[in-house]
Amino acid sequence: MLRDCTPDFLDTLAARLPAGTLDAAAPRHLEEPRGRVHGRPGPVARPRSTAEVATILAACHAAGVGVVPWGGGTGLVGGQVTDAGPLPLILSLERMAAVRALHPGENVLVIEAGATLAAAHAAAEDAGRLFPLSLASEGTATVGGNLATNAGGVNVLRYGNARALCLGVEAVLADGTVVGDLRRLRKDNTGYDIRDLLIGAEGTLGVITAAALTLVPRPAETGTAVLVVESPAAALELLGIAQARSTGMVSAFELISGVSFDFMAETMPGVRPPLPGRPDWAVLIELGLPPGFDAQAMLGAIFEAGAGAGLVSDGVIAGSEAQRAAFWAFREHIPEANRAIGAVSSHDVSLPLSRIADFIGRAGAALAAAGDFRINCFGHLGDGNLHFNAFPAKGRGKAEYEGQRRAVMDLVHDIVHEMEGSFSAEHGIGRLKVTDLARYGDPGRLAAMRAVKAALDPKGILNPGAVLG
Repeated sequence: MLRDCTPDFLDTLAARLPAGTLDAAAPRHLEEPRGRVHGRPGPVARPRSTAEVATILAACHAAGVGVVPWGGGTGLVGGQVTDAGPLPLILSLERMAAVRALHPGENVLVIEAGATLAAAHAAAEDAGRLFPLSLASEGTATVGGNLATNAGGVNVLRYGNARALCLGVEAVLADGTVVGDLRRLRKDNTGYDIRDLLIGAEGTLGVITAAALTLVPRPAETGTAVLVVESPAAALELLGIAQARSTGMVSAFELISGVSFDFMAETMPGVRPPLPGRPDWAVLIELGLPPGFDAQAMLGAIFEAGAGAGLVSDGVIAGSEAQRAAFWAFREHIPEANRAIGAVSSHDVSLPLSRIADFIGRAGAALAAAGDFRINCFGHLGDGNLHFNAFPAKGRGKAEYEGQRRAVMDLVHDIVHEMEGSFSAEHGIGRLKVTDLARYGDPGRLAAMRAVKAALDPKGILNPGAVLG
């Protein structure tokens, strides 16, 4: 049974920590981007070292005080804030942001969990390398938060998600035990992989304090284009052509629907669209090539092959870095436009590539039969991850759809489940999708998850209410 984080407990904890470690939570510690969960004003701990994290967790474990780990606050499923249960201690690693080591010859960066993703990018660039995890929130999202949620982003197609880019972690378990698994090995078959267990656990099994991250050589040539495609099925065929012609050097392949163009024009007219007019479907493709290759010529060949097959009808290839940045700015502002419109229900789903086109048609028809919605379908088509979101019809407001969110979500997620997909592709479970995990999760897998949770966090102090509820 958890207890409140009381003043008496804080006094006891403060005596074990350097002055200034404990403070009142700031507004940023109590918010999440979609405003669906609001934290309660309470205390926050901001340690400066792994030893201090261990002290904090050991004390909370002994006293039965819950701990909510907080990274950059950018998570979209409420994993970083809680509005129910005994008052927890918020644990922020924002003061633990150092680059501990950089090994260019090994392509490894060792960095603390409180560092932003942008800081990891900068450290890699200083060494002439690339850390390829790429998110629009890179200036705020932290390395620890990215690992805790197994973040994806736009480059998963080529480089994998956060788990694939991490060689080792240092972490603190619920009772204050430090797991020193911060190794830089590509091969290490010495028992259970605690690293992979902690990555994606959303802070419910331990708190990651540092990580050894995989770097890659920076592409010598980068080419980016936005191409108009006839349909999602055509986009997938085009992806196959692009992968074959580039021998797997497609870094990103993003699907953008015509509704995305509509929403951007309605809410953010200052962001220039990459194409004239309003296509029904388009893809943003980026290649990263080694020396000796002409990225623009390869994109031109992909366009010609796609046009010859009846898949592509128009497009533009970025002729400068500024134009490339403009293409990506349009893509990365789509979620902001979505928030301005106001979704009835948002869905972060993944499906086998061969079933994506059928899903889009089937789910679209089901929503059309259920009500008057606009659907904005966009996302990381290359790795099977779609953001399939339902919005009010034009001229209608979100308030008119009050009470429909759960029914819409269940309708979409039921179809995803029937088509062997996942209702949570890259955002995690947090607190907002606990019901979905219970509904769609395999019983054997859920039992194993509960057994692991009970073994590593028997008092349930770590991120209470998240993932397993």
